[in-house]
This record gives sequence, C-alpha cells and structure tokens, in this order.
Amino acid sequence: MNVCFYFQVHQPFRLRHYPVFDIGQRNDYFDDAKNAEVMRKVADKCYLPTTTLLLELLNKHKEFKCAFSITGTALAQFAAWAPEVIENFQKLAKTGRVEFLAETSHHSLSFLFDRKEFAEQVKLHSKIIKQLFGQTPKVFRNTELIYSDELAAEVSKLGFKAVLAEGADHVLGWRSPNRVYEKHGVKLLLKNYKLSDDIAFRFSDKNWKEHPMTAPKFASWVDAAGGKSPEERSACTVNLFMDFETFGEHQWADTGIFKFLEKLPSELLKRNIGFHTPSEASKLKPVATLDMPQLVSWADVERDVSAWLGNSMQLSASHQLYALLPLVKHDKKLLEQWRKLSTSDHFYYMCTKWFADGDVHAYFNPYETPYDGFITFMNALKDLQQRTQQWVTT
Repeated sequence: MNVCFYFQVHQPFRLRHYPVFDIGQRNDYFDDAKNAEVMRKVADKCYLPTTTLLLELLNKHKEFKCAFSITGTALAQFAAWAPEVIENFQKLAKTGRVEFLAETSHHSLSFLFDRKEFAEQVKLHSKIIKQLFGQTPKVFRNTELIYSDELAAEVSKLGFKAVLAEGADHVLGWRSPNRVYEKHGVKLLLKNYKLSDDIAFRFSDKNWKEHPMTAPKFASWVDAAGGKSPEERSACTVNLFMDFETFGEHQWADTGIFKFLEKLPSELLKRNIGFHTPSEASKLKPVATLDMPQLVSWADVERDVSAWLGNSMQLSASHQLYALLPLVKHDKKLLEQWRKLSTSDHFYYMCTKWFADGDVHAYFNPYETPYDGFITFMNALKDLQQRTQQWVTT
C-alpha cells in the first residue's frame, strides 16, 4: 500500500478598503501592502521551513514522494514578495519525486460559470508550471476540490488522465476512499478526509480524544486503512490531501507539527507503507465507476459549494462578475484584474454560515462581516464595469 501526499498552496490577492467614493476615481483594487505582509508572514512560518523540511526528507528517504498544486495568484505573490519560496519549490522539483498538478490559474469558480474561461485558466496555469518547474501537469485538481461528473468529462477533453476529489461519505456510502475509481475515462483519486483532517484541523485540538497525535499513532491508523490481505493492500492508496499552510500557519510550530512531519515518513516505512505521486496512484486499476452528478467540494460539513454560492450576496456577485467577462477580454489589464476578482476567496468572505464551520470562516475572513466583503467587492466590480463601457454595443 502507498500514501499519496498532496498539498494545496494558495494566496488570494486581497482587496483594499474600496469605498463607493473611489468608483470612477481609482482602479487600484488590491491591497499590495497587506498582501505583501501576509505573504512574508506565511513564507516565514510555513512555506520556507516546510519546503526546507520536505527537501531534507526527500534526501533522507529515497522512497518519499509528494505533490503540490500552487495557484497562479500564489506564484505571482511569491515572485513579488518572497522569490526564495519559488527557489525552494524548484529544488523540490529537481528531485524528480515531487509532482505539480494543474488547476485554474486564479483559483476561480470558472468551471461553474464559463467553461471557455475555465479551459483558458487551466491552460495558463499549466504553462506557468512548465516554465517554473519543468513539468507539464498530468493530473488536475479543481478549486477547493469542487468536482462532479461534468468536471471529469471536461478535464478529459483537456487531456488529463486523473482528477482529485473529496471522498465524501454521502457519495461513497459503503465504499472506501482508499481505492481508485473512474468516470468518463478519467481516474478519480479521493481524499481520505478523516485522516487528512486529523492533521489539518485536529492536530492541535487539546479537546480531541486522540490528542496528542504522534507520528507512530498516525502511521498505525494509515496502516489499518490498508486492509489485511495482500490483494487489499496492493490496491490501496491513502490520499492525504490538505492545505500546505497546515504546517506552521494553521498549526503553529509550537504544536509540534514540524516534528510530526519529520518523523512520519520513517514511521510509515517501518510498516511497509510506501509513497506515490498522484500520477503514479492513477496507474492503479480502478475498482469501479463512481457517479457524482451533484457538486462536491472539500469545504465545510456539507461538502458542497454553499461556502461560495450559498446566499444571495454570493450569487449576485458571481453572476455580475461573469456577466462582465466578454467585455474585459478586450483589454489584458482589465482581464487580469477581473481574474483576480474571480478568485474563490472573495466569495468565501461573503459566506454567512456561522454554525459548525464558523471558526473556519472567521479565521480566513479579513472583513468584520460578510456584508463588508460583499460591499467592497461590488464597489470594485462597479468600477471595473464602468471601465468596460467603451466596448458595450448599443
């Protein structure tokens, strides 16, 4: 059996305070000072120490492998404010045991609104990955693991052989997330959300009955997930998918998260558990076709798209944004600003779900209220709309 480690790396371009009085007066929508500040902070806490540790692990354990998808918005901010992070990722790429996946360049919801724009963002992202890391992505992961049967058909057209998705209980039922499935000729690699979230969300929770979690304890859980028979174990891939910011940012260094990561590969290897990349995992024979006619994501307890499109503010903002797309395509600068506004985080900030998932939404939200996020976004969008009027046909 093998483990597939996959890490999502993302930072949005956050909007500055953009009052209604700036509409028609200023078109600098994004808060460069805040974005630089956040990037430097997360680079120091997460990106630099974790990539350095991973490089050490790759050098120490020749069996160790992992994968990343890094959004175009994150890569642009690395280039501007933390270029040494790109250098570290390039060192990882040179080992030949780190795979870089494709996604939408601007971490957008374009698959849900405009398939042509979706394809253009995917191709743009793949081009950037090739330029920076020398790899042409073969596996796709959509924004926030948003997936449905239609996505499998769409990425098949784009030439991808495998796609990542959430191993949601309401989809799998009795089936295991630790097997490879198939749809429309595309292999499906499903996140084992329980084991992934044990690291990403529960690691430092002192009220969790398993606290403190150690590398030997976690490795034993992974081992148990593989089954007992040789046939079961040979077909098993335990997919541990999580935000890269888990290490050092969401789970601070003083929680012991880095020591845990440092010891985990050796503990897995002791149990004859190997490692493979998503491309390698996709070579396993699929056990069945898996149907997901409804949209599934890795967000919140519902595992749907309500975190971004669950209320009238989010729906209004997204529909008005995509209504502008044909006009902004006349100008490269406007298109790039539009694409930065298409980043899913802006809609996440407007979420009004403050129940089981409230703490998660509050942590990621730079606004005091979702309504502040909506107003700021719509003011910027109104200015962008005014700047496209020259292309409106009467």
